[in-house]
Amino acid sequence: MIELVAIKVNNINDPHGYLSLPIDSRIKSRLKVTLDDGRCGGVFLPRGHILRDGQQLLSRCGLTIEIKAAPESVSTVYCRDPLLLSRIAYHLGNRHVPLQITEQWLRYQHDHVLDQMVLGLGGEVKTEIEPFEPEGGAYGAAITEHHNH
Repeated sequence: MIELVAIKVNNINDPHGYLSLPIDSRIKSRLKVTLDDGRCGGVFLPRGHILRDGQQLLSRCGLTIEIKAAPESVSTVYCRDPLLLSRIAYHLGNRHVPLQITEQWLRYQHDHVLDQMVLGLGGEVKTEIEPFEPEGGAYGAAITEHHNH
C-alpha cells in the first residue's frame, strides 16, 4: 500500500500517479484510497487540510501523487444579475453551505431542498456532474462542521 503522508509545498514534480477524489474525501485526513491506476493507498495527513486539485502528496517511499478533483453531483446556479447572484450566495452561506464561487455562477453539492430555495429566490439551477472546489473559508482552508465564536 502507498502511504501518502505529506503535502508537497515546493519542487512540484511530474507525478508518479494520480488520485481522483470528491470533496467529501478531500477533507479527510485519514482515508483508504485507490489511485487512478488501480494501486491501493492510504492518506495519513494532519487534520485541517482540504486537498485541492493539482496539489501533490508525498508517499513514505518517495512517490509523488497528484490530487484530482473528481466529478461529482453538484448544483450550479447561473445568473447574469450580480446582485441576485450575491443574494443567493448570502442565503446559501447563511445555511453554512460550502460554495464554489465565480463571477458568473455558484456551485454546491447537489441538494434538492437548496435547489428549491434558489429557484424561489429567482436563480437558475442546473444539476451537473463536475469537479467541486469550494472556498476554503475566512479562517483557514478547512471545511468544518463546528463553529467557534
